Amino acid sequence: MRQCYIAGNWKMNKTRAEAIDLARGLVTALKGGRHRYMIAPPFTSLDAVASVIRGTNIRLGAQNVACEESGAHTGEVSPLMLKDLGVRTVIIGHSERRHLYKEGDALINKKVRLALKHGFEVILCIGETLEEREAGKAQEICGSQTRLGLAGVTGDELDGVVIAYEPVWAIGTGKTATPEDAQGIHAFTRVTVAGLYGKAAAEKIIIQYGGSMKADNASALLAQPDIDGGLIGGAALTVDTFVPICLV
Repeated sequence: MRQCYIAGNWKMNKTRAEAIDLARGLVTALKGGRHRYMIAPPFTSLDAVASVIRGTNIRLGAQNVACEESGAHTGEVSPLMLKDLGVRTVIIGHSERRHLYKEGDALINKKVRLALKHGFEVILCIGETLEEREAGKAQEICGSQTRLGLAGVTGDELDGVVIAYEPVWAIGTGKTATPEDAQGIHAFTRVTVAGLYGKAAAEKIIIQYGGSMKADNASALLAQPDIDGGLIGGAALTVDTFVPICLV
């Protein structure tokens, strides 16, 4: 049976002191929690937060990773650097990286394969825009992003992959897909994985929902058979809003 996995993506928020304070609050509040937990602070706070959560039930994640190990890549952070800080999980292909920073499927796939090579757990994000959904292309887009993102990933490596479905139109807008809408894409994504790796692998893979999950809708979303957790943005920025989701 798949274990529920709740991850917090802090995005470009929190100074070092603020990140330490939030991490300390989460360590206390989530001690003994029955789900899997991860938090992804900004790069500038990774080292500080690593010290706070070391030895706890909270994993340290990074919000992005470079597609190269080293070299002349100004402003990038390599997987070797992240590993040195104690990062265990990397988020790749988040909708903001895809749409604001124009990261395409080929680049995302390169990052996925490099991160897996270095032993990271990868959260691969997929999701359609409002225009794509209204045009009836949600499954087409999510299926394509899944297949292209996993290109070249072996069955053994798939054990290190989590997929996060993010309806782009529901991120930071206050809109949320209905539990049934979200379940439909999650189930379709599981079928897509089954076509690539077989039914057993598809039943095993964790698929998170990443579209404005909050305390008041988390229970209904997580009750769906193919929704295995959440990739939480805004609600992950305070103990009071994140912990109730984590303890559903």
